[in-house]
Amino acid sequence: MSIPEKQPTSASVDIGAYEAWLFDMDGVLTKTAAVHAAAWKLAFDDFLKRDAASTGTAFVPFDVEADYEKYVDGEPREDGVRNFLASRGIVLPEGSDDDSPDTRSVEGLGNRKNDLVLEVMKRDGVALFEGVVPLVSELRRRGVKVAVISASENTKAALQSAGILQLFDAIVDGHTVKDRHLRGKPAPDSFLEGSRMLVVEPGHAVVLEDALAGVAAGRAGNFGLVIGVDHHDASATHDYADQLRTHGADVVVTNLGHLLG
Repeated sequence: MSIPEKQPTSASVDIGAYEAWLFDMDGVLTKTAAVHAAAWKLAFDDFLKRDAASTGTAFVPFDVEADYEKYVDGEPREDGVRNFLASRGIVLPEGSDDDSPDTRSVEGLGNRKNDLVLEVMKRDGVALFEGVVPLVSELRRRGVKVAVISASENTKAALQSAGILQLFDAIVDGHTVKDRHLRGKPAPDSFLEGSRMLVVEPGHAVVLEDALAGVAAGRAGNFGLVIGVDHHDASATHDYADQLRTHGADVVVTNLGHLLG
């Protein structure tokens, strides 16, 4: 099978031209990106307040827009902790997986954030973006393989809560990343693992991502088509679509349903 040519607009994407579609979850399928961003802010701000008090420095809170997108969006949890703290000149010991949420370590802070996410998911459930079910259902009807590729260790729980777990042929999540020693995005490892699980060459697969690191990973993996998903509020002051294109997206859409033509 020859590799399809990349299409320049969502209206011209032939959804049956590729053998597999690999979806990021948070911010693409599920409206959990805001939940993750809020959980990171609570976890980081609590840590930063205590750190400022102990060092006698000024408390500068986590910026839920700039810091989230730049340092933690789409990254494995531990990488997100390291990335953001490094931007503040803070280095923590790694710790271990079973560190309590109060432990001053990378794992402890990551576990605190994870507890907050699970609390919100249990309380509020998980909502889907418009167009998700119609698009994935149509791909399956056409015999196209579909997978979820996410850095979250709560991927299956979120998909189950949203009622779409059964729609996907394969899942690469935060546990897979850890167990198989995959590098986090913008490295392409997790997407390449997804294509391997589906037995599809990267050039015959589509990557859908909302994170800048994610589209960069799709481009680095030489996937057949990289679709940037911009679910930002239309009133946002920055042009996120342009940033997605700059980082490697061939096509940018604001609604997955638009890909159905």
